[in-house]
Amino acid sequence: MNRRTGTPAGEAGFTLLELLLAMVLGALLLGALADVSRQTLATHDSVDARQRLNRAALDAMQRITRAAAASPGLLLPLQDNPATAGNAENIRSVLAMRMDPATDLDGNGVPDADNDGDGRIDEDPPADATNDAAPGIVGIDDDNDGTVDESGITASDDESATVDDDPVNGVDDDGDGSVDEDPGADANGDGCPGICGVDDNGDGTVDNGSVNDDDEDGRSDEDWIDPLVFYQRGTQLILRTPVPWDQDGNGQVDGRDFVESVLTDRLETFRVERLPDSAAGSVLVEVTLTLHDTRSGERMTVSSRMRIGSGT
Repeated sequence: MNRRTGTPAGEAGFTLLELLLAMVLGALLLGALADVSRQTLATHDSVDARQRLNRAALDAMQRITRAAAASPGLLLPLQDNPATAGNAENIRSVLAMRMDPATDLDGNGVPDADNDGDGRIDEDPPADATNDAAPGIVGIDDDNDGTVDESGITASDDESATVDDDPVNGVDDDGDGSVDEDPGADANGDGCPGICGVDDNGDGTVDNGSVNDDDEDGRSDEDWIDPLVFYQRGTQLILRTPVPWDQDGNGQVDGRDFVESVLTDRLETFRVERLPDSAAGSVLVEVTLTLHDTRSGERMTVSSRMRIGSGT
């Protein structure tokens, strides 16, 4: 018997000091392993969050890009108005464009943007071009002045204090930097049904009917502009889609009938810039999305330039 350790003779044992030292070393090793595990998990969570943000950002950008390629024309942002220093109408957190003429949500074989079913799109808008009983696009700050639908004048399609001051003629009639953005019920402002001196509907007569009948079909103001809108609401990127049924239950189908969907709820910034472009008849925009995962702190930014109506 070993009198010092109390163990039988010939058997090795551990002293109390050795046991304590082994426990301390074990605790340190376990702590180090725990730190490595935590770091591994944190790295995994960070990578996972970044991948989710990347997918969400790319999916949202793809929706915007497809819509822009298929759209007949841009509505917002407007061109920058030289008379409003400090208010960049061409840089916005909203992108509005004319609806894709191929969209047929109710499956009736008639494009949803063809409100009168005559095979043409947006050819006979009222003075309230989007037919939504609001200045500009209902619920949207069209002129980027911080207020929405503020003029109260439904016929003011750009939310300015003046009405029907920029007809569809390819000219900036009101000098605000934008072209053809505020037409009246007589869309081209020439005082004739359709285009003066032209048989618009091919029926053998010229300029017959009401001055507000832009397609000379015997009806007035029956085919308005249907805006497809992407905009930021808090941390959400919203897609607003016009629908060809009475969505709001007011007994009629008009520009107030639309549905909204959330493309992402992690939006930090949505920036749309209308770029100067020399190509005739085309409009170029740059869209930047920044998404933020508040739990992980990760951010993801994607940006793309797109030509409205490019078809690709």
